[in-house]
Amino acid sequence: MIGCTLGRMFRVTVAGGSYQEGLSANLQGVPPGLLLSEAEIYADLLLRKPGQGELASPRREPDVPILYSGVNAADTMSGFHTANVTNGTPVVILIPNMDRHFEHIEQYRSTNRTPRPGHASFASYEKYGPCDDSIGAGLFSGRYTSTIVAAGAVAKRVLRLHGIEVVGYVREAAGVRARELDLATVKQRVAAYKELRRDYDLLYAMLYRDRRITPEMRFFQKCAVLAEIEKMIPDLQEKKKFDLAEARARYGVHPLMNCPDLDAADEMVARIIAIRESGDSSGGLVEVVATGIPAGMGEPVFDKLDGELGRMMGIGTVKAVEIGAGMAVKDMTGSVCNDQMFMKDGKVAFGSNNAGGITGGLTTGQDIVVRLAVKPTPTIAKPQTTVDKVSRTDARLAAVTRRDPTIVARVWPVAEAFTSVILLDHLMMHLGYQAVARTRDVDEQGRPWGT
Repeated sequence: MIGCTLGRMFRVTVAGGSYQEGLSANLQGVPPGLLLSEAEIYADLLLRKPGQGELASPRREPDVPILYSGVNAADTMSGFHTANVTNGTPVVILIPNMDRHFEHIEQYRSTNRTPRPGHASFASYEKYGPCDDSIGAGLFSGRYTSTIVAAGAVAKRVLRLHGIEVVGYVREAAGVRARELDLATVKQRVAAYKELRRDYDLLYAMLYRDRRITPEMRFFQKCAVLAEIEKMIPDLQEKKKFDLAEARARYGVHPLMNCPDLDAADEMVARIIAIRESGDSSGGLVEVVATGIPAGMGEPVFDKLDGELGRMMGIGTVKAVEIGAGMAVKDMTGSVCNDQMFMKDGKVAFGSNNAGGITGGLTTGQDIVVRLAVKPTPTIAKPQTTVDKVSRTDARLAAVTRRDPTIVARVWPVAEAFTSVILLDHLMMHLGYQAVARTRDVDEQGRPWGT
């Protein structure tokens, strides 16, 4: 299978499937000297994982990552503290599947001849034939997005070292749209939401705060801990329920929906649940904002940065990506659409940001703003017409498998991570190009060209 690799300087290759042994992310281009930890990666993964309330699939995957390669096992020389830091070789992150039982496999097997409308299950059969990994949809399942989140956790760590921050959240769900809020408020509430989810996650406390898994442990030692966790999954599912009102009062955010507008978040959740009760599903809109981006980053023509961000169509449930004003530009005049410039405190400033921080494929130094349209979950309880993909006869289908009433509540961390991966790849190309460009050729008088 090709198509599972992204990037040039920061290169991500993913593998695995929903009901295979697990998934993996292979990251090339990770700089040496980063003190990566599984706890840091898991803190992002827990934002996406299923089994976390009424807005997610009841599948009970812990999504615990294992750093398999790319970090030093010990100090490399006496006098140097280099244990557990990245060493410049590829970083491989494993994410084992731990909630894949026979009864769930049989549920898929019993309906796999009748593909789900709106899902990849028909097209993938046409491509791969009977050997298509159709149990849980394989690599076409939303489970594969855990690999993107893991890669994004590493990318975000590097970006922060360069003053770049990426924040994602739900802008619209089930037809309910959040109000416009200032970016400082958005950042504060998203940070609070992440803190809440981490503080109330039983596995985070059990594995990392209680140090059941530490960076010094060997691979098989970590596997032994995960084997014990697998036995505890049903009990953990029940124990991790918490008082939503108490959590909301403590952190000032909605505990289930990462939408900075709390009133809108309440309405979103109520609407999603009402649609779910009718046997249907709903979609929404995710927004990602990146700040601290240097001007001039990106490439022209085929590798324009906005085009690269459009690769987030690779997230299976995303059907449209827009930058800045996006589709709204069709109704604007040039004088309204143009982000007019002026000088402020010796720097170039802009009167608006309809371009979303990118013109000609290159960054302007403004915030990058990206929005993703998320379709409704294709797996629904209502009967639908389909076909028997083997006998080529008409059929009907009603889902019997575990499913999300909406995907938008779990897609925002994927979008945040995907954006970070793309930005880091282009930042590395940008910094390399700028370093080379600083060395100028000289004319016959010994003066650098361009001066």
